[in-house]
This record gives sequence, C-alpha cells and structure tokens, in this order.
Amino acid sequence: MKQLVTIEQLFDILGQEIKEQNFPETLVEHTFHQYKSAFFTLVSTILSARTKDSLTITKLPALWKRAKTPEDFMRLSVAELEPLLKPIGFYKTKARHLIETGKMVHESYNNQIPDEIEELIKLPGVGRKTANLVVSIVFDKPAICVDTHVHRIMNHIGYVHTKTPEQTEMALRKKLPKHLWQRTNRILVLIGQNLANHRTILEPDNILNRYTVKN
Repeated sequence: MKQLVTIEQLFDILGQEIKEQNFPETLVEHTFHQYKSAFFTLVSTILSARTKDSLTITKLPALWKRAKTPEDFMRLSVAELEPLLKPIGFYKTKARHLIETGKMVHESYNNQIPDEIEELIKLPGVGRKTANLVVSIVFDKPAICVDTHVHRIMNHIGYVHTKTPEQTEMALRKKLPKHLWQRTNRILVLIGQNLANHRTILEPDNILNRYTVKN
C-alpha cells in the first residue's frame, strides 16, 4: 500500500535519497559554486538547453579560459566561439546568442545580469526555464524552474495535470507552497536524471511509486 504524504514530505524523502546516494550537484549549481560568476552561470544554463549536463560541463573550463565576462563574449566572433562549444546541441545558434547576450548585458545592464525573470527573458537564448533557474540559484530568490524532469514527475505523481512545462510552471506557482519553489528543480532534476527517467518512472518499485501525494 502506498504511503500518503504531503508534497513537502515527499521532497524531504527524495532529498534524503539524494544525500544517501551522493548524487552530484546539478550543472548550474556546479557552475555557480565553481566559477563564482553570475554571468558565466547564465552562460552555462543557456548552453545546457537540450544538451546533457555531462557534456556541457566538459566544455566549461576551456570556455572560462577564453571568456568570462559579458565584454569578453561580445568581443568574440562566431567563428572563434563555435569551436569552444562544439558538439553541444545547437552550438551555432548558442554561439550567436552568447555573443548577443554579452553585448546586451554590457550595454543595457552595466555588465550585471538582471535578477528578475521578466528582464532575463529579454536576453537572447533565455527562456522561462533558464530565467527561473538563474533567479533561484544565482540570486537565491523564489522561482520555479520547470524542465522535462520536473514536468514529468509532477504529472506522474498527480500533483498537476498539464501538457507542457510552461503550463506546469504556472500551475505550480498557484499550488506549490512558495517556500518549496527553490527545492523543486534541484530535487526533481536529480531524481529524474538518476532514478526516474521516462522508463524507470513506470517501474512498480520506483521510489516515486511508493507514495501518494495529498492534493
């Protein structure tokens, strides 16, 4: 029989599982802690879109040596930047976006990335997922970053019933207690990557299938 829990209790259970299994930090946490740069953390988040974290993380050291600040990126040509990003998914498009973002942050935001979602999404290559993640990790402000893992798991446990990550974000903003917003992405991404992908989440003994979440 499944155990009835609140969403906060489920997060506590999953967080303990992550701790016991010693899963690594998420890409964005790693970048922010390793390089201590808000802008470079934004860069890594843009690069991670539709690309495995394990690949993105291997490209960061060489990129950091070449470009760290908005001004560094705006001065690079596409031809100079593309080889540093290849074979990251859509690396040609992302190279253009990073150069344009560097220029915009330099010229419009005095080299400081904004800490508001509505301002961040004005930057090339930055959607709501990226903006929410940066606000949460870099600025330590309540934000809900919904990627495929968060979307899949929240629907699987029946906490929301949505068809797209964007719909999931809006549903969670209305329903999820605000003090849990920042925990959502970190916990569910690590669980999704390591214990509950689109196949294993269906297995009867999966950790997510041991509990029923109160709505």
